[in-house]
Amino acid sequence: MNPLFLLIAEQNTPINYLPIVLQLIIAGGVVLLMLVGSYLLGPKRNTKDKLINFESGIPSIGNARQPMAIKYFLVAILFVLFDVEVIFFYPYAINFKFLGQQGFVEVLLFVAFFLCGFIYIVKKGALEWED
Repeated sequence: MNPLFLLIAEQNTPINYLPIVLQLIIAGGVVLLMLVGSYLLGPKRNTKDKLINFESGIPSIGNARQPMAIKYFLVAILFVLFDVEVIFFYPYAINFKFLGQQGFVEVLLFVAFFLCGFIYIVKKGALEWED
């Protein structure tokens, strides 16, 4: 038989997985012990003050389902969109010598598309705040 086959066959025996199984059992036991211990030893005072929702120390007033202005979400989404687009400049900055003139033209096209999108959202008034 091939000695390499015997070496591989010896390495893949179930006894080699014993340390991993023991570690998983010990980790599961520690988690279970902590959960049961905190349940048995922890305080169990369910008062009215303890059961109400905590909102940064500010008492909750009114309905939580009131409509919000869409402007906040629109600006947040636009920020993420343009922020992710700017991330694409970093690989170009690192490889600009390797990419050469063709890479430069492609980056100019990318910036042109970027500016088209920016001009579109400015003309639509997406960045104008209304009072």
